[in-house]
Amino acid sequence: MIALGLAHLTALELAPTALVAEAARAGFAAVALRFIPATSDGPAYPTQVGTEAHRALKRVLDGEGVRVSDIELVQLKPTIDISSLAACLEAGADLGAAAIIASGDDPDRSRLTARFAELCQLAASFGLRVDLEFMRWRAIGTLAQAAAVVRDTGQTNGSILVDALHLARSGGRVADLIPLPDRWLRAAQLCDAAAEAPATDTAIIAEARAGRLPPGDGALPLGALLEALPADTALSVEMPLPALDARERIATAFNATRNLLEGHARGARRRDCHGWA
Repeated sequence: MIALGLAHLTALELAPTALVAEAARAGFAAVALRFIPATSDGPAYPTQVGTEAHRALKRVLDGEGVRVSDIELVQLKPTIDISSLAACLEAGADLGAAAIIASGDDPDRSRLTARFAELCQLAASFGLRVDLEFMRWRAIGTLAQAAAVVRDTGQTNGSILVDALHLARSGGRVADLIPLPDRWLRAAQLCDAAAEAPATDTAIIAEARAGRLPPGDGALPLGALLEALPADTALSVEMPLPALDARERIATAFNATRNLLEGHARGARRRDCHGWA
């Protein structure tokens, strides 16, 4: 069995209970849940400990045998009030999440670093890790920038979320991951895409939110990425593809990624057997 997670963006039109059911049907072991919108008009599905909706979601998770891998997306903007996130973090922890995902959206690096540290400290009180996701169009747009924030805060629960598409489109290379401490690379999101990047940030945003391909169907160096990540990195699939309905999209995401991982494992075994590793 391959313990794969499903990022909510893959089927953001589904509320959490429906997402969990479809994820379980496809074979996913975990889901990430969008508690906080990533855009001003984007969908999100917050929940609160003690409400019937929260209890119902827990029952569905238990019944389907699916866990929550992480919750998202905290945007570290100049005006963010970290203390206001306590109820969100409490809800995620109560559902069994391991992490909350954050993005860097403040051009003042010193202030952003301080906010990230504050978020890590609040998250730690709920037993959560904070994964900083870099995206080319945000203030923290590259792997190197994310690594600098995580390093400078010195928080033991601060990590980097490596998204295969964002790594490629920000000009990063798989080799850039090798020098980083394993403890910074706790989670990664897989998808595929064409070799040539879109020409503008607007087009890159559109690709990221609605134009990704199933893993193995494009030109991203996913095999090399898997080799560069620590063996225990949590893997999930983020593959928004509106051409497919939600059920088919989720099933395609799982099957394509399973095939990719199984092919990679077979290749690794062959290299070991021939003394190439």
